[in-house]
Amino acid sequence: MKFFIGVTDNEWFKFLAALRPDEVNFWQPGGTTAFHALSPGELFLFKLKSPHNAIAGGGFFVSHSRIPISLAWDAFGTKNGTDDFSIFRAKILSLRQGDARLDIDPTIGCIILSQPFFLDRTTWIPAPEDWHPSIVQGKTYYTDDRIGATLWSQVQERLLLQKVEKEGVLAEVEEAERYGAEYLTKARLG
Repeated sequence: MKFFIGVTDNEWFKFLAALRPDEVNFWQPGGTTAFHALSPGELFLFKLKSPHNAIAGGGFFVSHSRIPISLAWDAFGTKNGTDDFSIFRAKILSLRQGDARLDIDPTIGCIILSQPFFLDRTTWIPAPEDWHPSIVQGKTYYTDDRIGATLWSQVQERLLLQKVEKEGVLAEVEEAERYGAEYLTKARLG
């Protein structure tokens, strides 16, 4: 199995971890490079920048497109990682090179991820042993090599732990709400 670890802006992560949306736009400020590392449904992990240098969550790849930032905001709003369009735009422009900063409505890369998950800080996974600080965008891993298999195992453990904790709380609520007043009904045929 293949998965990708993307270098993630710490503020973007912090904002979305508090929001807990159903999907996110993992945007690329340059907007010139297509993202071909994953196929739909494959895992994309968030590796936070320094000083954290840890995998703190992820999501499942849906698609990649290049669109103007105004359209990205209209489509995803706060799922872009900020609560205001002007902050979103300023963040992108600050990361662009030279004359690209002058563009009124620049094109950005949008990596759409569904079912994002955000790990509790105590369960963050240290950056892989082969992760080099010069990696700017990210790196692909495979579960059939040692480092990839170890990472995949750690991610599965964290997700299972989160699911068990979440289901434990939900199970208590559902058990209390599941039984109401008893009554008989006649079933309709057809």
